[in-house]
Parts: sequence; C-alpha cells; structure tokens
Amino acid sequence: MNLDAYRIAAEPYYQPVGDEIAIFEAAFSQRLPVMLKGPTGCGKTRFVEHMAWRLNKPLVTVAAHEDMTASDLAGRYLLEPEGTVWHDGPLTMAVRYGAICYLDEIVEARQDTTVVIHPLTDARRILPLEKHNEIVPAHADFQLTISYNPGYQSAVKDLKESTKQRFLAIDFSYPPAAVEAAIVARESGTDANLAGTLVAIAERSRNLQGHGLDEGASTRMLIHAGRLVRAGLPLEAAVRSSIVLPITDNPDIRQALSAAIEACIP
Repeated sequence: MNLDAYRIAAEPYYQPVGDEIAIFEAAFSQRLPVMLKGPTGCGKTRFVEHMAWRLNKPLVTVAAHEDMTASDLAGRYLLEPEGTVWHDGPLTMAVRYGAICYLDEIVEARQDTTVVIHPLTDARRILPLEKHNEIVPAHADFQLTISYNPGYQSAVKDLKESTKQRFLAIDFSYPPAAVEAAIVARESGTDANLAGTLVAIAERSRNLQGHGLDEGASTRMLIHAGRLVRAGLPLEAAVRSSIVLPITDNPDIRQALSAAIEACIP
C-alpha cells in the first residue's frame, strides 16, 4: 500500500520553544513512543505535523473520542459485493506500512480501547488483530505519538499509569509572549502590534485560570481573532466571538474576562 497521500508536502510552520524537536528526532531514531502533554490549542498537533514533514514520514492522525472502539483503530470486517472483507483501521495501516500514527487527545478514548496500543509500545512492537487472527509486526518506520491535556484529568478521564509509563513525554505550554506574538502574526496575517495586543489579552485570560476559567485563551484562539480582524471585523467583536464566548458560558466570568480584555485594547 502506498502512503503517499498521508505525506505532508509543504512545511507546516512551527516555532520551537525548547528542545522538543531534538527529543522527538531522538525518539524516532530509536522508535520510542512519544506522549505530548499540554493545554488545548498550544501547538501539539502542529508540532507532530512539522516533525512528520521534517522526517519525511507519512502521518496518520486519529482524533480520539469517547465512542471510539478498538475496531475503529485496528480494523473490521465489512460486507462488500464479493463477500466479507477485512479492512485495516488507521492504526493497523500505520503499523503495517510504516507511518507516524498520532492519536490526538487519547484520554477521550475508553480505557479498554487504549489498551490495544500497549504491545506497540514495548520491545514486542506488534499489533495483535484478534478478529483477523493475525499479529502484525510493526514496520521499521512506524512510530506512535499520543497527546492529551493534563488539565482535564479526572477519575473518569485520565490515562492509566500502565499506559503513561510506556511513553517518553514532551511537555507543551504556551510560548513566551514575543514568540507567541510572532506565531499569531504569521498565522493570522496581522501586524506585530495587533498580535502583541492579542497575546496580552490571552495573558489576562490565563490569569483567570483557576478563578472561574478552566483554561485561558489558546494560541489557536488568538489566531482566529487575528483572522477576523483581518477580514474587517472590529477588534472588540473579534475577541468576543473568538475568545470570550467560546471560553465560558458563565455570565459573571464573561463580564470579568471582558473587563480584563478592555484594559488591553488601545
């Protein structure tokens, strides 16, 4: 099977803030699984895309969700005109033919589903397909990467220790203000002054984390706001639509957040 459709042709823009690129390259060279930990919208997915491009490897991405089953990852039999035919799932395809498989927000999946990745994360590097009566040895180029947001940990939604300890970890957070402003300016097409204002707004919102907000404004939200301004929307309306309304439904928190934001707008 040709995985060229999963190759990233153009370089995804990514601004490193530490040694994350070197760590991932070293992990890939040793075929060690990697776990990316960090808040929503801080660049985890973009980082994986950049690394797949940098390493010239196909990238198979799966967005985990609470209804995802092991069959969604591994594969299933489907009825076709010629009869019942086995179809590899995205994980099996990456394992069999050699790709980086990225399981995004893995904590959203049921724990009985995540167990299917365990044999791929130790010295065995195999994927048992019980329904197909097959054991698939991992291709030499296969590498497993998962991500999750530790801020959403709970007794119900958290990775089991037996899963966490199988991975190397790279910790992500929001970049320093100057770096984040450069990212926002480039990705949204806005000028440096507006990008700086948006980052200042984000910092005010992040200061409310733990005081009514689960998380502050993400870098992704700032890029959305910049694009709205670029499309002709006034800054106040852009910020309200892309940051204030999505981030909370509590009227009091919205009012406090709006007041904090107003102090940042010239």
